[in-house]
Amino acid sequence: MESVPLDTPEGITARLGWDPSVSVHDRRRILTREIVAGLERCEPYEIRVEREPPRGYGYHTRLIASRDGENLPYAVKTASYRSATVVAVTDPAMPLGLDVRDMHPDATDIHMMQKHSHLLDESNIPDLLDHWTRVQAVLEADGRGVRVAAERVRLDATRKKGWLPDRRTGYHLVDLSRDGWIITIAYGSPRV
Repeated sequence: MESVPLDTPEGITARLGWDPSVSVHDRRRILTREIVAGLERCEPYEIRVEREPPRGYGYHTRLIASRDGENLPYAVKTASYRSATVVAVTDPAMPLGLDVRDMHPDATDIHMMQKHSHLLDESNIPDLLDHWTRVQAVLEADGRGVRVAAERVRLDATRKKGWLPDRRTGYHLVDLSRDGWIITIAYGSPRV
């Protein structure tokens, strides 16, 4: 699998990997192992990556990295789309969300984005993609997932800040796009 580091804000380490012959679960584990090994200054084979046990029905489990039987103090976030996966590792206290999309979406994806977008010109596909990945990254960072409608996310005029009106936390938005993939990261701070 090919993978590349992404130019992220301080305190966040991320990689993009793609390979249609590698399952999404394996891509997540491989990228997590690469990142954590770099942070721990060890070899990737020394890092074990497991999925936490589910807490209940519908609970989305997280990846846990460990070394020598001890869980490491990192939060692992992932986003996948088709053959691409992005993994970001940071301090567990930092709210973080990711989204990745193909630069050339199919008609079904475009229709879904247009249906839930609140842009004035929804026919501008590059602008729609840019907006949509930012909205999805904010929703991912918020943590409530599909319980919050995409229409509720607010972005400032520059699309560098996002928030949900019912929360105190705001998010800085960073474009990490490369190699034909639109990638956005949202990381939390006091209301921006």
